[in-house]
Order: sequence, then structure tokens, then C-alpha cells
Amino acid sequence: MRRKGVIKKCAALSLALIMSMGTLAGCGKGGDSTTDTLPSQNESKVADANTDAKGEPATTDASHPNEARSMLTGKWVPADTANNSPVCVMYSNIKDAIPQSSISYADIVFESLVEGGITRLCAFFENKDNLVKIGPVRSCRLYYLFLAKEYEATYVHFGYSDLAEEYLKMDKMHSLDGMVYCGFYRSTDRVAPHNAYTSWQGIMDSVAAKGYPTTYPEGYRSPLQFNTDDNNDIDLSGDPIAQKCNKFVPGYPYNKPWFEYNAEDGLYYRYQFGDAHIDKETGEQLAFKNILVKYVTGDYVDGTPDYVNSDAGMALYITDGYAVPVTWWKLEEFGQTYYYGADGKEITVNQGKTFICYVEERYKDNVEVLP
Repeated sequence: MRRKGVIKKCAALSLALIMSMGTLAGCGKGGDSTTDTLPSQNESKVADANTDAKGEPATTDASHPNEARSMLTGKWVPADTANNSPVCVMYSNIKDAIPQSSISYADIVFESLVEGGITRLCAFFENKDNLVKIGPVRSCRLYYLFLAKEYEATYVHFGYSDLAEEYLKMDKMHSLDGMVYCGFYRSTDRVAPHNAYTSWQGIMDSVAAKGYPTTYPEGYRSPLQFNTDDNNDIDLSGDPIAQKCNKFVPGYPYNKPWFEYNAEDGLYYRYQFGDAHIDKETGEQLAFKNILVKYVTGDYVDGTPDYVNSDAGMALYITDGYAVPVTWWKLEEFGQTYYYGADGKEITVNQGKTFICYVEERYKDNVEVLP
């Protein structure tokens, strides 16, 4: 029944697109609503940007010996790295916890509200065996568990919310809780709970102790379908419903983050708390090739968000100085999210790092896409 409801909602979004091809939502406070876009209603027939014409994985190439495309960035990486399933780490993101350590090494970062208007960051890493300080690590939230499963990631956290407890007990969930497993430590430069850290070796030792898989399951496909042209980016400038986006504001109230586009390197640089978002270990500012904004619905249980994970809704895709409205849909809680453009086809995104914002529907007017 849930699957039928999602498909009906997709049809409604399709109709909304046909009725109106207006401007993007949140072009400033009080702007128009985001244009809904047309999703396919048969995900099994959607062309996979990471497969060739015969349907075989387009992950290897004679010009890239011993390499394969990363499931997280679409870039060429050592073949064994490409086959390794990722690790995702729940980062604290309040003022007492910044600057964070090693977050600039993450390939995909998710941000979402937790309690009291603050956000947490869930950072996904491929093989990063040089990292000795990762964190500060904070407690699990239920909706991040579903994200971890989408990417077949081992989820690293320190404690958990009541809503997440039963899900963490499922065999399909691969998680490492710093309150239980070794491989975590407390730093002396901060006070608890903002001083819990781990290392890549500590994570790998705990993964081995738990017997968790370290490679993707057979037939796995990435939720993000990457452009396979190594010489030319996806260009949104000619899309009739695209809008210039040199600054993007997701509208979170506590840390007040924003992204600024740098045309020289084609990346969006992240800011929060009135300043550049910096990695303590490298001194580098966080920067991303792609930004996705996923508008979600849900309730609050004892002050904790409980977002609907199998649903359909509006989204934005931002890259190379332009933003375009898209839609997302997900048929099952532990299934994958698919993003579709106005042509009804699954979108491809540019190679590189991606930042994904979860924004509650009721707050979408706080989102700003600025030229």
C-alpha cells in the first residue's frame, strides 16, 4: 500500500510540473514555490548513468588500468578502493564542536535538523587509512540509519536516540557505537560530549571484530548517478527551468550555513556560524561540486525529528553556478533514493564531492537560491 501511495504522489508531482513551469522556490524569502518535476513511475526501466549500452557496469576502462569509478564521487580511484563499501560518521555540528576533524576528506556529506534547531552532519568516506582523528562523533538519529543503508555503509556514532534503538538491533544494520566498541577515544582539548573521536584504523579494527562486510554487495548501484564524461561537466545553463546560483542558503536557523560558488574551480565553498567551515586537521574549507536539497516531511517525537523515508517530493540540484528543480522518490525505507528531472529521466550529477541538505517542507521558504 505504501508503494502505491508513493507512486500516486509522483503522479501528482508530474501534473504540477505540466501545469506550471515557474521559477525556483526560495529565490529570497517569500519567493515562489519550488517547481515540481516529473519522475518516472518504473524505476526498473530507468537508464543507469553508471552502466554502458549493454547494461554492464561502466566502472572500468582500458585507459585507467587497475582503476574503477568511485560510487561516491564518480571519479577514477584504485579498483580496490572503488569496491570497498564506505564508512559514514555522525559529526556534531554545534559551536562547541567546531572545527571538526577530517571532515574535508568526506566524499558525501548530509545535513539535517536534529533537536532544538541544530543540525548534525553525516559524512561518508571511502578508504581513508591515513586519518587518525575523526570527529567529534555524536549520537545516531533514525533517518541517518536509512541513509547509511542506501550506501551500504558502516555507520559510526556515539550513542543513539530512542527512535533509532530498535533499528540498530536489525541484522541488516552495520553500526559501531562508541559507547560499546573500542576504537574511540576522548581528546583533552574539549569537554564531553564534544571530545569523542575515532580513527580509520580504529573503525577498521571494529569492523573486523564485528565481521561486517567491507565490500559492496553484488549488483549494487549508487544512489547518485554520475556523469561519465571525464572532460565535460553536466551543463545546466541551457535548461529552461534552471536559475543562476552563485550563493545558496539552506535556511537552518542555528548555524545559518551558506555556500558560495567559485567559478575558477567550479566548487561551492561552505560557510556557517558567520565564517568559513574549516577542517581542523587540514585547515581547508569544505567545498563541493554538487549540492542536492531534498524537501522532506515528518513529525517530531519527544523533540526528535522522525522524517518519512519512503515517499516522494521536491528537490533542487545545484552545480557549476546553476540550480534546477528536480524530484526525488524512494519506495522503501531501506531502499534507495532516485532523483528525476523535468524530462522524467533519472538525473546525472557531476563528478566530485556532494553535499545533501534535508529541509523540512514547512521551512522551504527559508531556502534561498541567489544569483
